Amino acid sequence: MLEIKDLHKSFGSHEVLKGLDLSVQQGDVVAVLGPSGSGKTTLLRCLNFLETAQSGTMNFDGDLFNLKYITKKEIASVRKKTAFVFQNYNLFRNKTALQNVTEGLIIARKLSKKEALEKGMYALDKVGLSAKYDAYPHQLSGGQQQRVAIARALASDPEIIYFDEPTSALDPTLIGEVLSVMRKLAEEGMTMLVVTHEMNFARNVSNKVIFMMDGEIIETKTAKDFFNNPEQACIKTFLRTYLNSDEGSQSYELRRVNEEV
Repeated sequence: MLEIKDLHKSFGSHEVLKGLDLSVQQGDVVAVLGPSGSGKTTLLRCLNFLETAQSGTMNFDGDLFNLKYITKKEIASVRKKTAFVFQNYNLFRNKTALQNVTEGLIIARKLSKKEALEKGMYALDKVGLSAKYDAYPHQLSGGQQQRVAIARALASDPEIIYFDEPTSALDPTLIGEVLSVMRKLAEEGMTMLVVTHEMNFARNVSNKVIFMMDGEIIETKTAKDFFNNPEQACIKTFLRTYLNSDEGSQSYELRRVNEEV
């Protein structure tokens, strides 16, 4: 479905992504893990053309693109099949939840207002916000705002959704409601590439884990193998750090990592 080869991205003299290879199959839920500054967000932004790669190729549904020379028309054709959920929701503050979901459908996708409203209401219902059609962002909790953002992504009928740390801006008490929606999407077969620090989600919902460090993918494994049989010392240290933190201790138990490191 999606295959990336030799992806490079630099900001000035700083090389952020150093020749990444990545493959995502339909129905995959891929968790992208790694320490801060490893290039995870930049990877997602390059895949959705919010940043321009210096080199690399993308094969999406059998169509091959050169990421350095990709045209605006080609970008538009890929974006019609993808959606992006940001850390900080990126909602229009002066528009209701329903308007936030339908705006892109009407303006960018040229749907009729009636069709856009039908899709928007269905998407908001799906994320548990059927009572919040007319609510403005300031009237919603952070968790509800992020669910509006997910509804906006779903309304475009994407083949894959990119999530950039979707719970990082949330109060701990609100994280569960967003992860619950994402778990439901995974169970329904939605393809997702998720940059996250939520180890419980990565372990129990994703089927594949990618671990990044210093702009490189240093390990790709099934979620089960990644958590049960970490091989590299840096990954063991990373997992131990999250296990011993308050967030990690609440998220999951991985006692063997402590014993092995």
